[in-house]
Amino acid sequence: MPNSLPNPTGDVFVLDELTLSKGKSTSRKSSRLRMIQPVQRSQKAKVQRLLNFLQPGTYIRPHCHPLEQATESVCLLSGALEVLIFNSHGSIHSRHHLTPTSPLVDIEPGVWHGMIVQAPDTVIFEVKKGPYNPKTDKKFASWSPEEGSPDVKKFLAHLQKG
Repeated sequence: MPNSLPNPTGDVFVLDELTLSKGKSTSRKSSRLRMIQPVQRSQKAKVQRLLNFLQPGTYIRPHCHPLEQATESVCLLSGALEVLIFNSHGSIHSRHHLTPTSPLVDIEPGVWHGMIVQAPDTVIFEVKKGPYNPKTDKKFASWSPEEGSPDVKKFLAHLQKG
């Protein structure tokens, strides 16, 4: 199964019940327990907008966006999410619980961060400067296990205890 659904076409994208249902369903079936729905029509767009459908247990490895223009805004649409901010050695600097009354976090370039999904069918809307280049988009924290590593469950449990 791919990591993302196809980019939309046409001049207008509307987030509707069918899109939400498809995103949630595919994230539940994904081995990664998440699925991306791009909102921009091309990965070459100068502003990357995406919906991220997330299930508890997905591993969003701590990372930073190293390019100077690489701010990232995350807005909670449904569910529950905790955004963790780390120092360069992997200690948690702060925790941000996104809720309907506090739904947005904006992260500057070079800030180490990760996320813990706290409710089934969590949906976030993310905005980043593009165009998307997988080679320069993010730098993963050396102090965190790689995705697929047997150490991921233990690491997530450690983060959740906080």
